[in-house]
Amino acid sequence: MGEIRDFKSGRSQSDNTQPPGTSMPRRLAAIVVGDIAGYSRLMQLDEEGTHTRVKRAERDLIEPTIAEHHGKLVKTTGDGFIAMFDSPVEAVRCSIVIQQNMIGRNAAVARDRWIEYRIGVNLGDVIIEPDDIYGDGVNVASRLEGIAAPGDVFISGGIYEQIKHKMVCGYESLGDKKVKNITDPIRVYRVLPDAAAYQRTRRRRESILLTLLGLAIAIIAGGVLWYLLAQPRSKPIDVAQAPPSPAVSPAVQQPAPSPPPAPGQAASPVPRAAPAQQASPQAAPSATPAASVPEPEMVSLQGGSFSMGSNDDPSERPIRRVTVKPFAMGKYPVTVREWNACAAAKACGFTASGKDDIPVTNVSWSDAKQYVAWLAEGTKKAYRLPSEVEWEYAARGGTQSKYWWGDQMQSGHAGCKDCGGDATTDQPVKVGSFKPNPFGLYDMGGSVDQWVEDCWHRNYQGAPADGAVWPGGDCGSHVIRSGSWKNDARYVRPANRDNYGTNVRYPTHGFRVALSP
Repeated sequence: MGEIRDFKSGRSQSDNTQPPGTSMPRRLAAIVVGDIAGYSRLMQLDEEGTHTRVKRAERDLIEPTIAEHHGKLVKTTGDGFIAMFDSPVEAVRCSIVIQQNMIGRNAAVARDRWIEYRIGVNLGDVIIEPDDIYGDGVNVASRLEGIAAPGDVFISGGIYEQIKHKMVCGYESLGDKKVKNITDPIRVYRVLPDAAAYQRTRRRRESILLTLLGLAIAIIAGGVLWYLLAQPRSKPIDVAQAPPSPAVSPAVQQPAPSPPPAPGQAASPVPRAAPAQQASPQAAPSATPAASVPEPEMVSLQGGSFSMGSNDDPSERPIRRVTVKPFAMGKYPVTVREWNACAAAKACGFTASGKDDIPVTNVSWSDAKQYVAWLAEGTKKAYRLPSEVEWEYAARGGTQSKYWWGDQMQSGHAGCKDCGGDATTDQPVKVGSFKPNPFGLYDMGGSVDQWVEDCWHRNYQGAPADGAVWPGGDCGSHVIRSGSWKNDARYVRPANRDNYGTNVRYPTHGFRVALSP
């Protein structure tokens, strides 16, 4: 993209001039500009297929994601889009979700046919028309998009200052960039959606510097060591050339051969060394299995029938009677400590940050599946993600009210934005900080969003009534329940349901495990 024309507004710079006395509505907004990298090449490879996939991505991903983050899609541009947001935080969150969803969509096609967006986000004053926006605020966003790598989100310094303490992600400063037809250099940051990504990037750079420094020190130390070792060797050579005196010869020559031990002395060194050599092989195997796979604390549920759904949202209809078989549910969401045991075993994709006793966050559905597979393999038990029916049955705790404690919000029962919690924090509070529901389960509402096994269906038409996972549907997205500490109380309802892309890591997403009998 380039100039005003680059983002497909059809205007030239001269169009920005207005007749005297004419004013046009202006506003400060966060502008998101996205464009597909290598679009012409993709169209040349497969014109109809590329066009279909791009339109499907716009319909199923771009448009709903912008709406979910309270933005306005200004227009699509064939190979890109422009959106406008009141909130810089929501603008960047939306951009992250789009990029991470595209990873999952590309997984099923060959590498040379991937559709990858470059996205630029800028905060600026723009002129608004009914079907378009223009001005330097849009131009800068377009320039940021133009210098971003495929799959990346580049933000301006203005956006960074607004979001730097409000999002669980990393930022890599790329310095001031001079871009075409923009007078002043732009301070540019690359967004690292994984909260630990920035630390990993910094550690990689530090490790390179430390390696080079270590090599330099090693070379210097090697030279000094050679000098120190070489100097003493010259003196014994001179002494050895002189005829040894009878008093000196025994002292010099005796250590050279290794004399045979006396019979009574042979046994004493062996018993002392043997216990130390045998202790470490015996201790290591006994410690490793206990530390490698920590099992979550589970609560056994007898199962039964209940009315699932509500009339509060179209996705929760129709209300229907379902029956759940006995199963066990994690007493708490999976914690950072439990997750990092999987990461240490190289079975989970990243090391989580935060205190050991808080729920792990920034987890995709695919990440959660990796964890339960590792847990099941290590314990030889049938650990898994719960079905959507099982999750709601467990969350209700045998009740049918709006919340498990009643129909009105009450403080001290859940961690959410207007439940008495603090939505400005980057992480939820430790598990078990609020009251358990009647089944003895904690944080079944608020705390963190929780993945379940089911693919997304827009409502319950045709849903099974036996508590099983519902097959089919949109498996590019999976159902997520509970709401989080950053959501308001309506998300805490046991009936509330939402969906996110299968491979999306989002700062409020966690999960808990279930166990078949």
